[in-house]
Amino acid sequence: MKQMTPVRYLAAAALAAIVVAAPASAKDKDDKKPAAAAPAQITDEYRIGPGDKLRIEVYKDAQLSQSVQVRPDGKITLPLIGDLEANGATPLELRDTIAKSLKEYITNPTVTVIVVEALASKVYVMGEVTHPGTMELHGPTTILQALAMAGGFKEFANTKDVKVLRPKSGNSVETLRFNYKEMLNGDAKPFYLRSGDTVVVP
Repeated sequence: MKQMTPVRYLAAAALAAIVVAAPASAKDKDDKKPAAAAPAQITDEYRIGPGDKLRIEVYKDAQLSQSVQVRPDGKITLPLIGDLEANGATPLELRDTIAKSLKEYITNPTVTVIVVEALASKVYVMGEVTHPGTMELHGPTTILQALAMAGGFKEFANTKDVKVLRPKSGNSVETLRFNYKEMLNGDAKPFYLRSGDTVVVP
């Protein structure tokens, strides 16, 4: 039997190492693949807005179940129904609207609306806060959370009359007033901000 020279032995060993290592490398690459995106953490108070990605599930009807993105005009398009206003609705409100529209075609439709991805929305915080300015919100955010992200109040802030200016249709603005201490003590229901809101601390 012909004896293997040291050079040939090293070459063979290196080749074997490559063969053994190859599957492991492929596995490592597979392990590094990003996991599928989970549904966004959305509360019942969350208001759907343009850019949000939704999953509409109609029980036992794969053709009517759709993944859609809210258009810039605030609408989505669904089979049978056509265009539907989604902007400003909570997932439960949109679910009820879709179910009501489908009753013309299906008996007792069961609908589920899932917010898969909530687009970052912009709000504005101004007045007597430490860091006034534009703020990006990823997912549901209460006014208390926004004030905390703005660094809290300055010394002479009027915390009893915090205002939220909310754009409405027709270029009108709704003014909502809040007492910070009441919200902090849980005496007031959590208030969730919407894209375009302006928080004013006098």
